[in-house]
Amino acid sequence: MKEDTHRALGEIVAQIKAHLRYQKGLGIRTLLSRQEARPLLTLEAIRSEMGECTRCRLHEERQSVVFGEGNPQARLVFVGEAPGREEDLQGRPFVGRAGELLTRIIEAIDLTREEVYIANIVKCRPPGNRNPQPDEIRTCLPFLRRQLETIRPRIICALGTFAAQTLLETEERISILRGRFYAYQGARLMPTYHPAFLLRNPQFKRDVWEDMKAIREEYNKG
Repeated sequence: MKEDTHRALGEIVAQIKAHLRYQKGLGIRTLLSRQEARPLLTLEAIRSEMGECTRCRLHEERQSVVFGEGNPQARLVFVGEAPGREEDLQGRPFVGRAGELLTRIIEAIDLTREEVYIANIVKCRPPGNRNPQPDEIRTCLPFLRRQLETIRPRIICALGTFAAQTLLETEERISILRGRFYAYQGARLMPTYHPAFLLRNPQFKRDVWEDMKAIREEYNKG
């Protein structure tokens, strides 16, 4: 009985220490509950740190750093692959044809772009809209991770292969990954097809709609 009590107390102490280490890692120096804990960084501070980024080769041909936009306290964040031509020109994510479709998808689940947050795995347009290279993703990914740590969304929708594989650290195909939630840093992550893919393959819109309904149901839980 005494050994059981000591074991239980040891487990409680270990949990408390782990929670304190977690908060210390966020820069928090007072004891807060998990719900109260918030990173001290702001999105503006992260964007300022990026500056006119030259950390990888993508800066050589880009016009704009496309950081992201939307509600800084969004419960739902959409993460895409990389800016395209229109995004590069305007400095905003998802404003081309794929962006128009994403806007309609968001509105179909009774939300607006202003209520969610939208970003990409890499912040600069790859030349000719080619796929981002692994070293480019590795260079840019820390900024996205810090965005997500700052926003602390309940739900993340990974749009397309690169977003899903990068965040979930897997090489599994998007067709296998989509359709169910995964745990990601305290959030629930749903992979689905990228809007640009849907423009070329409209037969997959029904699959995306099923994914969006699951996201809406999770969102409504508050």
